[in-house]
Amino acid sequence: MAMFQWLMESYKPFFLCVFIFIALLMKLFINNSRKRSSNLPPGPPTIPFIGNLHQLGTMPHICLQGLADKYGPIIFLQLGEIPTVVVSSARLAKEVLKTHDLALASRPQLFSAKYLFYNCTDIAFAPYSAYWRHVRKICILELLSAKRVNSYSVVREEEVASLVERVAGSYPGAINLSKILGLYANNVVCRVAFGRDFTEGGESKKYGFQKMLDEYQELLGGFSVGDFFPSFDFIHSLTGMKARLQDTSRKFDQLIDQIVSEHKACNKIKEHKDLVDILLEVQENDSGEMPLTIDNIKAIILDMFAAGTDTTFITLDWAVTELLMNPHVMEKAQKEVRSVLRERRVVAESDLHQLQYMKAVIKEIFRLHPAVPVLVPRESMEDIILEGYKIPAKTRIFVNAWAIGRNPESWEDPTAFKPERFLESNIDYKGQDFELIPFGAGRRGCPAITFAIAVVELALAQLLYSFDWELPPCITAKDLDLTEVFGISMHRRENLLVVAKPYTFYEDS
Repeated sequence: MAMFQWLMESYKPFFLCVFIFIALLMKLFINNSRKRSSNLPPGPPTIPFIGNLHQLGTMPHICLQGLADKYGPIIFLQLGEIPTVVVSSARLAKEVLKTHDLALASRPQLFSAKYLFYNCTDIAFAPYSAYWRHVRKICILELLSAKRVNSYSVVREEEVASLVERVAGSYPGAINLSKILGLYANNVVCRVAFGRDFTEGGESKKYGFQKMLDEYQELLGGFSVGDFFPSFDFIHSLTGMKARLQDTSRKFDQLIDQIVSEHKACNKIKEHKDLVDILLEVQENDSGEMPLTIDNIKAIILDMFAAGTDTTFITLDWAVTELLMNPHVMEKAQKEVRSVLRERRVVAESDLHQLQYMKAVIKEIFRLHPAVPVLVPRESMEDIILEGYKIPAKTRIFVNAWAIGRNPESWEDPTAFKPERFLESNIDYKGQDFELIPFGAGRRGCPAITFAIAVVELALAQLLYSFDWELPPCITAKDLDLTEVFGISMHRRENLLVVAKPYTFYEDS
């Protein structure tokens, strides 16, 4: 008897693994039976346990486009335990983001978002609910209204001036422009959110802010294996994801606690209020049924970093990269901005409406290189019919914005960089034209479009005016490594090194 008990104890891990494996096989068999008996979209065959996870690869947006080419613009995938539908055409994106917008307005509860956004009480990752509607209303009316975005113009102008100064100081040598653009994007968001940045006086090193932000973006991005096996929560511990999330969320929590305390202790009236000021005012004046907690405020602030730093940097980095690879486009864009400014030297935001070709360049960047290649996933709250197929409740929905931007049904010569295609087109990126949806659309579309565009346009216009751009000696456009690193936002693997010669108006006079 003792020997039997010893054997049972010794082989308990083995029996546990066998039990889990059998349970998963049974679950997979049931799921496959349901798939065969229900009217789901077409898709590739699954394999035990992981379903179709192996077909995502390291660059899921490209792999998903390949599957769409084979099975059609709407496909069904079994990603671990998660039934998933992927759409890759403008027509079907409109069905998801407009026709069925309400039924598909919720979010799946991603493990990283729970930790980083205080149990998903932010705007981007909160499930559809009365709370989400409440905080989104606050965001639109109080934080990101046109009037409020305009009030941040001083920050944008000062940070663009600092950007130009940093770039100019490098000449005649080469400069890591990716790093400088990242600094610009971070500083704008820091100053708008906190009323300060973390680059001067050694504060970045003191707080480790940049390292924290890099870790934060990495943890939030990509496809986490554990998110596809919610029944096996321990996977996050095995992969080390849980420990990293706990460490990063603790550091941000301590930093924002300190910043909030400083704001509460400050009694002077500010001419320009930052986001923390505004949210604390909302909290103080909110007498409704759903007052904001400090954790809610922290979650909303962190949303601004998730949405406003990497995306701005990625767009500007790709813009300069594509312009260097297409010198005729660079020349045309510079001629436009220089003809508008002439000898004034500093771009004003009132100049931007005249820069139609530059705006077309930015649209072309959004089409070819959307910062978020696969939109943040939605989750169906009820059964719907999509393209004649029945999509059950609790299905995860992916919209492949990268594939839509390169779909030959919507775009002529889709892989070519041609800003001219937008000069005689009414297609815009604000969520009404589903051929171009870098910010998403519908209820869950990004509410920060106006803010993001202002930050990108002013910086790009000033960089086009202030410098003549070249690649370093012995490097040609063909030598550039354009490989991307997939995440919730997608940047190039290699930094962009450039030579920026300061421009003088009188050279053209």
